[in-house]
Amino acid sequence: MKITDVNAYVVVPDYGLGESVTHGWQWTFVTIDTDEGLQGWGEASNVPRNGSLLTANGIRAVREALVGEDPRTIEKLWHKLFRRYTYLGSRGFTSAVISGIDIALWDLLGKTLNCPVYDLLGGPVRDRVPVYANAWFAGCRQPDEFAAAAVATVADGHDAIKFDPFLEMEPFHTAYLDGQISAAGEESGCNAVAAVRDAVGPGVEILIDAHGHYNVPTAVRLANRLYDESQIRWFEEPLPPESCVALRNVREQVRAPICVGERLFTRFEFVPILEQRLADYVMPDVVWTGGISELKKIATLAESYYIPISPHNAQGPGQILAGAHVSMTVPNFYRLEHAISCKNAYDAFLQTPLAWRGNTLELGDRPGLGADLDMDTIHASLDPQWQM
Repeated sequence: MKITDVNAYVVVPDYGLGESVTHGWQWTFVTIDTDEGLQGWGEASNVPRNGSLLTANGIRAVREALVGEDPRTIEKLWHKLFRRYTYLGSRGFTSAVISGIDIALWDLLGKTLNCPVYDLLGGPVRDRVPVYANAWFAGCRQPDEFAAAAVATVADGHDAIKFDPFLEMEPFHTAYLDGQISAAGEESGCNAVAAVRDAVGPGVEILIDAHGHYNVPTAVRLANRLYDESQIRWFEEPLPPESCVALRNVREQVRAPICVGERLFTRFEFVPILEQRLADYVMPDVVWTGGISELKKIATLAESYYIPISPHNAQGPGQILAGAHVSMTVPNFYRLEHAISCKNAYDAFLQTPLAWRGNTLELGDRPGLGADLDMDTIHASLDPQWQM
């Protein structure tokens, strides 16, 4: 079997949240065709600011390195692409490009052998994949609005929810400056979390996403206050991801569990996190860190330290499915993230809808990822910038 073609498609999903919320957020799908008529698909989405256009162009750039290769040699092809741009740095942009290719290759291998990807990874250790809801709480501004949204999410079957309550910091997402928040902004965010805790009770896990917005003293203060007042399950990405020294400083001062990893790329960047005991949970992103191959390796690495993994998910259905297949096989697994506001958009691009069951996702036994792309919807939803 040989690869005959590799393609990328950048689509604009309908989140149902309004253009102002989703501008510059696209999904990149990848397809790999073979001379035996089989096709595999993956995802290499990246946000914000048209990041998916960048990764799609990266897919185009590596096409000639893949055509003619045997798609079953997944490990060989992973390393071929990883070393291809080593003088630019193989983590981040390059690993995101690899992710889309890698996921498509695993989907293709599952179809070739007529079995689901999780069987190829060692087989399931659970029947279904527990999830937590990234509530996104679009439009919520007051504590009672956050509380009502949380109650609705729990009523939908979820027992773990995540959100970022510190609205003042929204303009600084991916635009870190001094990492500080005003007293009023802090009070407003903490009050929102307290209102959610009061509304959902002690049995629901509350996860706080700090989005890497803060400096060390601010992160320490917020994490401890939220833990003491509202019993949060974790404080995620307290700082920008570049400094392990800063993360250690926070780790040594906070009582809340720490989760990091969505902006760490490949197993190599997780080694210091685990060796230096800098996090209680890790959350690698399957479409950024290196695909199914790399997510499985990171999970096994974390297992050696008895650290749970909770794959990051804030993109499209390929990310959900790829993360879920790995999660089915991982003993040290906590929950898989999913964005509840994206559910309809996920299914719009699939021939078979995702099988949510309350706070779990069922994968079934269909080969590969278990669902194929709806190419008619993809072509109808192409980003005009990509069509040009």
